[in-house]
Amino acid sequence: MAKLLEEVREETTTLLSELIKIDTTNPPGNETAAAKFLAEYLENEGLKCEIIESAPGRGNMITRIKGEGKSPSLLLLSHLDVVPANPKEWSVPPFSGLVKDGFVWGRGSVDCKSLVAIEAVVMKLLKREGFIPKGDVIFAATADEEIGEKDGIGYGVGWLVKNYPEKIKTDYVINEGGGFSIPVDGKHVFTVQTAEKGVIWLKIKAKGRPGHGSIPSAADNAVLRMAKVAETLGTYRSKVRVVPTVKQMIEGLARERGLMWQAASKLLTNPESADSILDRLAKDEPTTAEFLRSMLRNTIAPTIIRGGVKENIIPSECEAVFDCRILPGETRDSFLEEIKSVLSNAGVELEKLEFEFIQAGEASESPIETPLYEILREVVRSIEPNADVVPYMTTGGTDSSFLRELGCVCYGFAPMKTDMSLSEFLKLAHGIDERISIDNLVFGVSVLYEVVKRFMQ
Repeated sequence: MAKLLEEVREETTTLLSELIKIDTTNPPGNETAAAKFLAEYLENEGLKCEIIESAPGRGNMITRIKGEGKSPSLLLLSHLDVVPANPKEWSVPPFSGLVKDGFVWGRGSVDCKSLVAIEAVVMKLLKREGFIPKGDVIFAATADEEIGEKDGIGYGVGWLVKNYPEKIKTDYVINEGGGFSIPVDGKHVFTVQTAEKGVIWLKIKAKGRPGHGSIPSAADNAVLRMAKVAETLGTYRSKVRVVPTVKQMIEGLARERGLMWQAASKLLTNPESADSILDRLAKDEPTTAEFLRSMLRNTIAPTIIRGGVKENIIPSECEAVFDCRILPGETRDSFLEEIKSVLSNAGVELEKLEFEFIQAGEASESPIETPLYEILREVVRSIEPNADVVPYMTTGGTDSSFLRELGCVCYGFAPMKTDMSLSEFLKLAHGIDERISIDNLVFGVSVLYEVVKRFMQ
């Protein structure tokens, strides 16, 4: 195994670097270029690849290793698109795929082209050795995970589920969203994403009465109304609720004698004290504390405001978009009622507001009492001494939500040892100077290769 992995070190590093160089910033995506590059890489090993475009330039690459026709089947899933990056903010060109200081740098190196590269190399290794799994092993590198606006399903996994479910439906799925380790007492505790919050993008339009900018009191300024809406919702903290996945995660980390997590575990018996506990923890670990705080409640973040047509006209309309994340058990309708109640209590006139869901996805969850979860734990423990795994709920959305609707058991597991402070690591995805260590690429291949072989043989 060690010799094999050392041989793929350069291959995996080069593959990721080349994928980063293909700019798949979404919008517009242009994932087909990356899909073709990936297909050529895999076809050189004899894998038959299919590229399915949901729209011009929006390519989804799918390949499979046929199994013996037994259960289970397994999908290795990742996405090719990335979020924008401003070169002025980076210390290296974000689409250079630069390899330096033992890291591969660039947009998508963590989210999520590293997982694309790891899964592709795993498929190539399995094919190279002639591995025949019990059921099919499918690898899909898809489009449009980062936006997914078209009809609420986008151009990637949601579109495939709607139009070609037979091409990606499996019993189990390994996707992004977890797999990173949380350092505790000198050990690594790896996260397995078993749940994710629901994503709601809500547009609120404020109505007013126009007027001349020189006589502001004669008008009803919609911008001022929206400012109050944004301030009220942006600073609102909903009630704390500890869902089972988060409870299991905190308990698991506290058992490893991590002082922070032992302190955090006090909120399990007294959720009303959660904010005061996290406020104290934030003095030493601000990013980690806020990372945990967002798992404990519904959140609302104003992200876009538009209003006004001319410098000297008081606008009669102003609209804003709010990125809202809801906990398992919530619905979009119950959450909207909560928002309306908060605004009403703040003195905002609801009759002068209009509400529109741009996107509304419910939270999703998979059980941990499965053979795959146990295999993940066994492999991690066999490769990393004294390590363990804990379930984890991501506060962001992933494509696993579409597949859970099909009945697939989905785990977010892109295996990665946190080789910097957790606070610094949590800022990498979508952040400035995104990068992943080459050691982590090798580690990811080693873990995932072993997971697939043990689970599928």
